[in-house]
Amino acid sequence: MQFYSTNNPELRVDLKEAVIRSLPADNGLYMPESITPLPQSFWESWRDMSLPELGFHVAKQILGDSLEDEVLRSIVNEAINFDAPVVKIAEHTHVLELFHGPTLAFKDFGARFMARTMAHLTQDDDSMLTVLVATSGDTGGAVASAFHKVEGTRVIILYPKGGVSALQEKQLTTLGHNITALEVDGSFDDCQAMVKANFLDRDLMLKHNLTSANSINISRLIPQAFYYFNAARQLPDGVEPVFVIPSGNFGNLTAGLLAQSLGLPVRHWVAATNINDTVPRYLSDGNYDPQPSTPTISNAMDVGAPSNFARMKDLFEDNWEAMRENISGVAFDDDETREAIKRVKEETGYTIDPHGAVGVLAAEAWLQASPESETIILETAHPSKFLPTMEEVLGKGSVDVPERLAELADLEKVAHSINNDPKEILKFL
Repeated sequence: MQFYSTNNPELRVDLKEAVIRSLPADNGLYMPESITPLPQSFWESWRDMSLPELGFHVAKQILGDSLEDEVLRSIVNEAINFDAPVVKIAEHTHVLELFHGPTLAFKDFGARFMARTMAHLTQDDDSMLTVLVATSGDTGGAVASAFHKVEGTRVIILYPKGGVSALQEKQLTTLGHNITALEVDGSFDDCQAMVKANFLDRDLMLKHNLTSANSINISRLIPQAFYYFNAARQLPDGVEPVFVIPSGNFGNLTAGLLAQSLGLPVRHWVAATNINDTVPRYLSDGNYDPQPSTPTISNAMDVGAPSNFARMKDLFEDNWEAMRENISGVAFDDDETREAIKRVKEETGYTIDPHGAVGVLAAEAWLQASPESETIILETAHPSKFLPTMEEVLGKGSVDVPERLAELADLEKVAHSINNDPKEILKFL
């Protein structure tokens, strides 16, 4: 399987180049040269497969012969060793829990798969691999966990000052060893721009053997497609779900579109954002107008210029009407989000985090117009990762904090403060 740039379909590279270099020189994003629906033999047994088995078949269909079957199966089995259950919280309303991995967030799927894929692809290389990544919340912790103490790698994580929750910050600033955290005086968009600027300097990139762990890296997206299959098979046979996706950088939605391209029956997609509503506005009027991001209580979605939008346009061949027909976009503010957290707890007994609460609001809006639908809301992180907000809304002690997260609270934060100039990264490289 070859991969092309969204800015130049004629540019083709192999899997190692796409994964290790992350970005093409033309500032596009890599996409597989062909996406062929899974064969009938898969659909005859997919509902009885384990999550890792589903993942193997999905990854194999996307990657083709890029990895030997036994290697790919080993990568998937080691990376995806936790569950992703669907929980019904109300009539026609389900939650896909993606927080059962080691860092309690959906980013564990992508980070763990990517770390093992990179390790395989670089096993015969002599030079140190440097993973450069920006985070608006959960990516940093998941990447830090996945690469911690992995020989031959070092990780540099950029995060916006005051832009991640306290426990999210501890997940990426307390591991040490080969993990370095940079606290940027700026927004997530600034962090993302700094990472991209360093990747577009090809000499610098090659000198330091840079790779990215953001969802700009195709190896992050592939395993995120797994859980759409896993979720859909948990509904009754013949039911096509409406997936409701709390969205920031739009990697999750792009992975869902990959799953749909592989043949997964999906009735509709709902992109749910906070007030950083670049994509909902585009879906409304066809005008793509990125704006500086604004901080909210659903911080992982505080993205004004989502990088994966380029892949979304590519999948729809830049056809706005086709995209709008398949995807609805809605946005909600913090007051509405707080109200949803409280109401969901009171009415269903379920504790949902601020990002999932935005998804609940979007699902409710969809069900008003299409009440017979079965919606699946992606719950992307454990509520305890946003403890101040959750306790503000639900009261002190209302959220149980898993031990692996609680034990971080007393650890010392180690981070380097920098401004938002891309050249600031050089001293750490």
